Amino acid sequence: MSYLAKHSLLDTAQLRCHIDTGEELIPLLRNALIRVRELLYESHKEGTSSQDIVSLHAWAVDQVLSIVWDYQHRQIPDVGKLTLVAVGGYGRAELQPHSDIDLLLLHESKLATSDVSFVEQLIRQLWDIGLEVGHSVRTVKQCIAEAKADITVITNMLEARLLLGDAPLFELLQKKIEPPRIWPTKAFLKAKMAEQQQRHARFNDTAYNLEPNIKEGPGGLRDIQTIVWVTRRHFNSRSLGDLVAHDFLTHNEYRSLIRGRNFLWRLRNSLHFLTNRGEDRLLFDHQRAIAEEFGYKDKPGYLAVEQLMKRYYRVIKELSILNEILLQHFEEIILARKSWVTHRINRRFQSHGGILQAVNERIFETTPLAILEIFLLLEQHQLKGIRATTLRQLRQNLHRIDHGFRADPKSRRLFLDILRQPQGITHALRKMNAYGVLGAYIPAFGRIVGQMQYDLFHAYTVDTHTLFVLRNLRRLCVPEFRHEFPFASELIAGINKKERLYLAAIFHDIGKGRGGDHSVLGEHDALDFCQQHALSEYDARLVAWMVRNHLLMSWTAQRKDTSDPEVVSEFATMIGDQEHLDHLYLLTMADIRGTNPGIWNTWKALLLEKLYEATRRALRRGLGTPIDLDVRIANLKEETLRLLGPKINPQAVEKFWQQMAKDYFIRHDAKAVAWHTREIVSARLVDLPLVNARYNPEFATNQLLVYAPDFEHLLPLVAGGVERLGLSIVDARIHITSNGMALYLFAVLAREGVITDRNTLTRISGRLHQEIFSKSRPKAPGKIRATRVEKAFPIATQVEFIEPENSPFTILELIAQDRPGLLHHIAEALLECKIRLVNARIATIGERADDTFYLTDRDGAPVTDSTQRECLRRQILARLGEA
Repeated sequence: MSYLAKHSLLDTAQLRCHIDTGEELIPLLRNALIRVRELLYESHKEGTSSQDIVSLHAWAVDQVLSIVWDYQHRQIPDVGKLTLVAVGGYGRAELQPHSDIDLLLLHESKLATSDVSFVEQLIRQLWDIGLEVGHSVRTVKQCIAEAKADITVITNMLEARLLLGDAPLFELLQKKIEPPRIWPTKAFLKAKMAEQQQRHARFNDTAYNLEPNIKEGPGGLRDIQTIVWVTRRHFNSRSLGDLVAHDFLTHNEYRSLIRGRNFLWRLRNSLHFLTNRGEDRLLFDHQRAIAEEFGYKDKPGYLAVEQLMKRYYRVIKELSILNEILLQHFEEIILARKSWVTHRINRRFQSHGGILQAVNERIFETTPLAILEIFLLLEQHQLKGIRATTLRQLRQNLHRIDHGFRADPKSRRLFLDILRQPQGITHALRKMNAYGVLGAYIPAFGRIVGQMQYDLFHAYTVDTHTLFVLRNLRRLCVPEFRHEFPFASELIAGINKKERLYLAAIFHDIGKGRGGDHSVLGEHDALDFCQQHALSEYDARLVAWMVRNHLLMSWTAQRKDTSDPEVVSEFATMIGDQEHLDHLYLLTMADIRGTNPGIWNTWKALLLEKLYEATRRALRRGLGTPIDLDVRIANLKEETLRLLGPKINPQAVEKFWQQMAKDYFIRHDAKAVAWHTREIVSARLVDLPLVNARYNPEFATNQLLVYAPDFEHLLPLVAGGVERLGLSIVDARIHITSNGMALYLFAVLAREGVITDRNTLTRISGRLHQEIFSKSRPKAPGKIRATRVEKAFPIATQVEFIEPENSPFTILELIAQDRPGLLHHIAEALLECKIRLVNARIATIGERADDTFYLTDRDGAPVTDSTQRECLRRQILARLGEA
């Protein structure tokens, strides 16, 4: 950048002149810095390169420090030998708009009183003018001691840059930290590689989080800096360009590395300017604004923000590969061990120190099939990875995966062989995706690489989610992890051709981003692929069926009442047989667990298992043989009496049961009926309303039982009380007895999870009892302030009425933003419109409530009056703030 450009950014001579004439230092420099950032922001928006922005900002801060340093020396002239050193990113003269200013104040010996005053006032003034300063005050000896003990300290010092003060003292420090005095290159490389692995683990070892950290995440700026640090330590060079001269990078790779770094710098600059702070997370609430700033426009089926994020994911994918290549080069040179053995695998490949490498550099050119073979060998020989030179050759030959390559029966056999190996499948597929092989071999997969899922419940891009689903399936096959999901692990052990499951995992979301139903698009892609790869017609159709129906089991388990025999019968008819049920259950479980770490819980697991078991029984019984409900209820009552034991009064039990509708016995198992019966039969009239809370380890939830005389305000009272207790309702069942009593049964979760402490559960029962006993209408829940994520993904409330044939109920399906007190809002709306809630199915997917309510009018008939329905619709929309 020219002197004129710098001068227009900050006129240091004029600032010094103002100070010399008596103008106050702090407001003068504070305003100057504000102006600097304003000018940098304007320049950034006009397209100035990110490299110029960070360099200019570092230069401007240099000038401000110089002015304050000189001013302080005039205020306290008798200062000893002090040296001001820039470290960290500021030491590299790369300073983003709101990055910290890391400083080292170097001194020779013990600080005098005047030195301490100088340092204290210097740092205070820097903060006062608006610089976020991190500083340390040390002698050279102290620096060496700290650096020996902490890898981050020596790393910061590697980037040290003299700003002001005694140059010989700075040079002494530089000399003292050179290898091999401290942190020899070998130890330094090991430490930085371990540091990177730990950092990546914090992000689930994936760069494809939907709210990525562009500095710390895999493939981010810290990965580039790791290469810079190792280069500095090994070659004593600050320039990444020197890696080309040392044959560590090709010219094209170097240009790609710099382009990627500059893109991430630009993104980070935008984040800092947008948030006015040192923000490194590309959060949902910033992505839209930055996409607009970068010039992206919404297209049909392809949002501007998705275009931005796809570019981001492609960039960090390339940077991750370059990081891998470079660290492996350093590892081979710096950590080379005599114990590393070279083992010839076949005519094309050998292993060296557990790393796979090609025997000659033209192997992929002469034998393109070796592009797939190399991943099969990784699995078969359980090797750590692919040598950097071989990886570079592979990437240079990706264009050879063309139509002819994909149509070659040998290629197709190799790909299926990769999926049929007993170990290493996840590792191999992840590397195939990272290196571009998977997307080249399956072009439809290539289209979902980096494809953002812009919603509230997916945490990863489509390709990363897909590989997590595959990993979840593979993990069920590993004996060491059997304890995590014993039932599913036992089930998958009985699956004969597991590659059918893996193919369904690969294709289940492959149709996303194309418009239309992705399940249907994926079904066609899966069927074509399987038929082309010579799977039997049955196997090909099984894979395609799983892809088409991969959402069916989750939807049924979470949104329908699976205690209803008709629901189970309908689902079993769609499934058809035990083999299809087993496969779909395993795929569904793996899919939900791969969506978002926060979505899967024991409750969802049990909902799936319950549906699986009910369907298995229906299939075993035969689809044409419906359940005899009278026999089922009689059997349930017999089992319940055994659980109750001989001490309970059988006449009281029978009296209670006679008051319950047949539907009650269908919707609960014997253990639940025994609990309800014991509590109600044992209660005295003075105990009403009866409230009891318990922990149910089988379902990993807390359960609430409320038994009270039915009156119109009861549901709002109970729902409001549950909300004020900080409990979230995950399942609600309501029964009205023939003698006018209401039995409410809720499965709930506290914010911190399930409550197991009996005293706490007793207090919850007592507080809820007081709420109901008061019979005063509870205060309506206040308007809930949306979280930042909810603001980024507003979910419009949808209310739909369904009238099933031959049903005593009207079904209300509600989609809305999940929020505390949602059932309380619905209860108030029902009360206002004189409608009764008979049953509720609560399903929360991420931040979206997807609930089903079974309703009747006050006479117990379906809600058929259009005026009444419209009243309820208006009330719900108004209470949820969308009228």
